[in-house]
Amino acid sequence: MNDAPQSIPDLHRLIENAPPADQDALEAARARQAILTKPAGALGRLEEIAEWLAAWQGRHPPSAERVQIIVFAANHGIAGRGISAYPSDVTAQMVANFGAGGAAINQLSNWLGASLEVIPLALDAPTGDITQQAAMDESACLEAWRAGMAALDNDADLVCLGEMGIGNTTIAAALSAALFGGSGGDWAGRGTGIDDAGLARKIAAIDDALAHHCAPLDDPLEALRRLGGREFAAIAGATLAARHARVPVLLDGFACSAAAATLIAVNGNALDHCLVAHNSVEPGHACLLEKIGKQPLIDFSLRLGEGTGAALAAGIVRAAAAAHNGMATFESAGVSGPAG
Repeated sequence: MNDAPQSIPDLHRLIENAPPADQDALEAARARQAILTKPAGALGRLEEIAEWLAAWQGRHPPSAERVQIIVFAANHGIAGRGISAYPSDVTAQMVANFGAGGAAINQLSNWLGASLEVIPLALDAPTGDITQQAAMDESACLEAWRAGMAALDNDADLVCLGEMGIGNTTIAAALSAALFGGSGGDWAGRGTGIDDAGLARKIAAIDDALAHHCAPLDDPLEALRRLGGREFAAIAGATLAARHARVPVLLDGFACSAAAATLIAVNGNALDHCLVAHNSVEPGHACLLEKIGKQPLIDFSLRLGEGTGAALAAGIVRAAAAAHNGMATFESAGVSGPAG
């Protein structure tokens, strides 16, 4: 984006003024859909995806060849409270693994032929322990938003957003509760595989954080600053930049969805250019998707993060575009159309 936001009110204006879908491109996609060699609606959600892709790219025919995957990584002060099965050191170690090509997202990115950007965000400076203080001051929060916005390839056909950060399912649960109500017990899951005692600590930490910050908060962006993390702000920033650049978005799992939900809490149409790639096994994710009105594309019992679910779903989006663009029409194929 040309003008990077310098304040929280700037972000509000960008979210509230999110541009609408391109109706001409949408109508062109629907018109072509109606004359392809198949019964109406026979390709189910593939048809909806092709129309969505055209509408938010602002062109017809749509394309899903140039895919960008962005993984934002950050650390959280709350990880010191024993809410994860892994120490915070793992965040930086996994960033190194991404760089070496050894992670799951590297393999899926290669399979997809996508570009992969891994962006570490001040890994040596974890956010504040949200049970006792705000995660970020305004300056740090804005810096993370701007990092997310700057990461977007404006020429991409589709962007897949992912994250890496020990403790961030706790953050996702706390942020979801702050945005939509409820307690730690309503939103928390086992994350990286914590035992019953770890889950109890996680729930207690979320409830302590909500109480400390008097959640729910009136301003969703303030909720993100207080209870989120740098990767959450960056994901929200990339999602917002994509809307203004007309790049459709695939959100990965619970953390990505919670970050993006900040936008929909400001403007109910702010995520219309996004699809949620998959339903995580984190129980809070299904609750959140119901709150934001999103149906995931796949349900593969994934809980890894890294953008892996989004990369898988990008293959489906590409298939939708291929079918839409490549199928013959009834006229060109010499096939009789519907009777009447």
